[in-house]
Amino acid sequence: MRRKTKIKPWVKTFFFLVVIGLLSGLLYFKVFNNGSEKGKSNGKANNNNNNKEVKETKKVYKLSMIMAGDALIHSNVYRDAQNSDGTFNFDKQLRFVKDYINQFDLRYYNQETILGGDNRGYSGYPRFNTPSAFGDTMVNNIGFNIVSLANNHAMDQGETGILNSVNYWKNKNVVWNGQAESEETRNNYVIGEKNNISYAMLSYTEHTNGLPLPSGKSYLVNVWDDDKVKADIEALKGKVDVIIVAVHWGEEYTHTPTNSERQKAQFLADLGVDIVIGCHPHVVQPIEKINNTIVYYSLGNFISNQIEDYKRIGLFGTLDITKTVENGESKITIDNVGGTLNFTWRNTSTYSGHIVMTFSDPQVANYLKDYKSYYTKMKNIVTGGNEEFKITPLFDEQESTEE
Repeated sequence: MRRKTKIKPWVKTFFFLVVIGLLSGLLYFKVFNNGSEKGKSNGKANNNNNNKEVKETKKVYKLSMIMAGDALIHSNVYRDAQNSDGTFNFDKQLRFVKDYINQFDLRYYNQETILGGDNRGYSGYPRFNTPSAFGDTMVNNIGFNIVSLANNHAMDQGETGILNSVNYWKNKNVVWNGQAESEETRNNYVIGEKNNISYAMLSYTEHTNGLPLPSGKSYLVNVWDDDKVKADIEALKGKVDVIIVAVHWGEEYTHTPTNSERQKAQFLADLGVDIVIGCHPHVVQPIEKINNTIVYYSLGNFISNQIEDYKRIGLFGTLDITKTVENGESKITIDNVGGTLNFTWRNTSTYSGHIVMTFSDPQVANYLKDYKSYYTKMKNIVTGGNEEFKITPLFDEQESTEE
C-alpha cells in the first residue's frame, strides 16, 4: 500500500490564495471590460443625444408677406360700389385678386384716403373721406392685416377725421400705425405675431398737403422727423423679430426715387429696419437691398380712378421671412423678394366698373390692350435689371413655360 503524502498547511494556503487571485482577476477583467464597453456605448449614445438635442434646439419659422400700394378711393370708386339702398359693396371690385392675396400670411396695404367718419359725408379729391365699408371689405373680406395710415391725405377731415379713423382701426384685428388720438396711444405700438414671428409696422409721411396739425397735437399723424423715427425704432428693438416701416415720400408720377427717398431709406437701413415700404408717387419704383434691408421705393396704386393707364398699374410686393432659432440665438432672413404687377380697370366713358387684377391673370388681356408692353416696362423699372428680384410672369409666359 502506497503511503499518502501529507500536504503541508502552508502549501494549501498558497494554492488557495492563487485560486482566489485568479478568480478575482477574472471577475475584475469582466467587470472592467463590461464597464468599458458600457462606457463606450454610453458615450456614443450621449453623443447621439447631444446631436439630437442640437437638432431639436434649431427651429425654423416662416412667414410669407404681400404688400399692396395706395388705396386711393376717388369718388367714382366708391360711387361705383354703392348699392341702391345706400350701402356699399367693394367686394366686386376686388374679386379677381382676393384668392391671390389670401395665399400670404402677412397682408399689408396703405389706406391713402382717410376713413374719417360715415356721418361726415363722403368725398373724393382733393379732400377725401372714404366709406368705412371699404375698410370692412379690405380687412374682413379680403384679409388685409397690416394697415398704414400716415400719408398726405391724413388731415383731409381735420382732427375729427383722425379721431374717427383711429376709433375705427383700433377695433379691427390688424396691425396699424401712423395716426393716434393721444401721445400715449401713439407710443403704444401695435405688435402682431404669427408662426412664432413677432412684427410691428411704423408709418410716416413727409407732409400733410399743407394742412397743419393742431398746436400741441403732433401725435395725430406721424410726420417724418429723424429723431422721432429713430426713437420709435429703438423702442421696438428687442420686442419684435421684424420691424417694417412704411413711408409716404417722393414725387408723384415719377418712376425714379428722389434723393430724399434714398436718404431716408439709408437712414432706416442703418437703424436695422428689415422692410421699408414706400408709397405716394402713385406709380411703381424700384426694389433695392441696402445692407440687409429690403426697400420697395413705391408700390404705386392698388386701386384708383386715375386717368392714365400707367397710373393704375401697381405692384403687389412679395417676400418670405424666415426666423431661425439655434442655441438660444435667433436670426431673421428675407428671401424670394419680388412681386406681381397689378392693374385697375374702369370704363373710360363712365368711369365705373372698377376691377383690380394681376398681370398673371388671363383676364388682364381683356381689360388692358397694351398689357405686354406695360408689363415689360414696369418689370424693368421695378427690378432695375437685378435678377435677384423676381416678378411673376405674364399669364401667357407661364403657359409657354409649362409647355
